Amino acid sequence: MIRAVIFDLDGTLIDSAPDIHAAANRVLEGAALPLISFEQSRSFVGRGARVFVERMERAVTGRNDPSLTADLHARFLHFYERAHENTRIYPYVPEMLAELRAKGLALGLCTNKPMRPTQAALMHLGWDSMFDVVIGGDSLAVAKPDPAPLLAVVSGLGLALGDIVYIGDSETDAETAQRAGARFGLYTEGYRNTPVEQIFHHFRFDDYRQMAGQLFQPS
Repeated sequence: MIRAVIFDLDGTLIDSAPDIHAAANRVLEGAALPLISFEQSRSFVGRGARVFVERMERAVTGRNDPSLTADLHARFLHFYERAHENTRIYPYVPEMLAELRAKGLALGLCTNKPMRPTQAALMHLGWDSMFDVVIGGDSLAVAKPDPAPLLAVVSGLGLALGDIVYIGDSETDAETAQRAGARFGLYTEGYRNTPVEQIFHHFRFDDYRQMAGQLFQPS
């Protein structure tokens, strides 16, 4: 029996790609480096802020220099915490979350976004008390696709893996669920770079009005 739904954040509940792109280019501009395209920025999302910066740096300089990476990462986090102007909630997400709450389900959040930007985004969206347990990309010593963050949310909810469904949009989320042994629902309108058929999932959907009905169907 499902007792909780755990979500990824960027690309799953919210489209933050425009603000991430803007923050990245502010950092690059300040360092007198070439800018990246929106498509490049979007493709770098998913493995956390540090990996995003490493990919961004490699794209514009051809390599990673540890001291430059550290500087760019610090600058990126500064802007990332404040980047909300163009972030939007995906259609029907508020209604879906309200429906799950009405059914008595607990809600968790498992994201590779660092905790400070995560908390800032949740407060900006009015979701600061929406989720019962929140684990960010820097909450543990490891991040997704290591299963530990997802398992930490499950444990924080006081549940077992068989009690939850994990919802995400990317290859990283799919691998996390697969390695944890969790049931996984794939939101197909997010930031994945791979065809849907090649990504591990138990069910998939492109509209949040479809999601709740699939949660309780057999895998």
